[in-house]
Amino acid sequence: MPCLSEETGGRLQRLNPDQVIGIIGGGQLGRMMAISARYHGFRVGVLDPTPDCPAAQVADFQVTAQYEDKDAIARLARQCDVLTYEFENVDAEAIDAVRGQGADRAAVPQGTDLLRVTQDRVFEKRFVNDHDTATAPWQQVDDLADLDRAIVQIGYPAVLKTRRGGYDGHGQKVLRGPADLMDVHSRVEQEGMFPPLIIEGFVEFAFEASILVAGNGSDFVTFPIVRNDHRHNILHLTVAPAEVDETIISRARSLALRLAEGFKLAGTLAIELFITRQGAVVVNELAPRPHNSGHYTIEACSIDQFDAHIRGIAGWPLPQPRLLSPAVMVNVLGQHVAPTRALIGEHPEWYLHDYGKAEVRRDRKMGHITVLTDDTTRTVASLEATGCWNDLQ
Repeated sequence: MPCLSEETGGRLQRLNPDQVIGIIGGGQLGRMMAISARYHGFRVGVLDPTPDCPAAQVADFQVTAQYEDKDAIARLARQCDVLTYEFENVDAEAIDAVRGQGADRAAVPQGTDLLRVTQDRVFEKRFVNDHDTATAPWQQVDDLADLDRAIVQIGYPAVLKTRRGGYDGHGQKVLRGPADLMDVHSRVEQEGMFPPLIIEGFVEFAFEASILVAGNGSDFVTFPIVRNDHRHNILHLTVAPAEVDETIISRARSLALRLAEGFKLAGTLAIELFITRQGAVVVNELAPRPHNSGHYTIEACSIDQFDAHIRGIAGWPLPQPRLLSPAVMVNVLGQHVAPTRALIGEHPEWYLHDYGKAEVRRDRKMGHITVLTDDTTRTVASLEATGCWNDLQ
């Protein structure tokens, strides 16, 4: 597993307005990063294979190329002072090749060890566990014999996942009994290959949650713990704050700060959690960037997750975020674009964010809506009553 001792330790060199931040990835997270960077006075470049991608629409320039194109990343670095990324599936070696000082290099305050840890679920679980933080029971699985041994130890139900890649439920299979295990055996025998996998025990959770933590390499701050509702393995809505007792809040905040310190975090880190009926706080996954469940912070907090990310990688001080109002954030997927647009005129309380994606597809994240409220339960019910999200019932 990567060693984090020399990644971002110590205070970062402060970036000044008018310097240039390069974002690898041009989707909605890159778009909102770029808006924040421009707000703070920075210039912005984006690398993405899609011309006029969401982030490029609000940036100063775009390098149009694939994420693994080392020459393109080098071109971006030559035009930037700092590089960051909006998602974890980027080439860490290509970023390493352009890190440093000089005309053809750029600083990478987040480092690449953070990237490598979060790209591999085995590395991620080890890192979390090594920092005295609970995860589901898990085993590394490299072949069918490993799988058979692991299921004996972990038991059913269990979740079999690819070590790398996968999001919104992709790249995983729930094993509920021997028939599912035999199905995996049959598929491997038919395909003649066994990808690197991890198997995790199923956590009986009361609900899913997340917490954001941000840092500038030496100082770290946390956002409120929030409750998340997934439908068909895609985040549907987030309720901020989660209605939990102070013990759970303290546990979530402590583990977030512990992991941030372990990473010497620069930028924003999202930590997805399971909260059990017994009040245990279990880490599910990490995301080394702003996160869908943190979009509510744009309207509801004194500093949002994108501002915290930009300030963090720029080496600026970070104020402790304050929740200014409870809020509900709901995703607008492709099938929700038409019905929500039809109702915009009837809902002045909706803060609608459109991501500027050219192609509308079912289950594609096209935008989100945030509602500030004094009663999150009532607001969730009101949103569902519009019928815009009936397909997710």
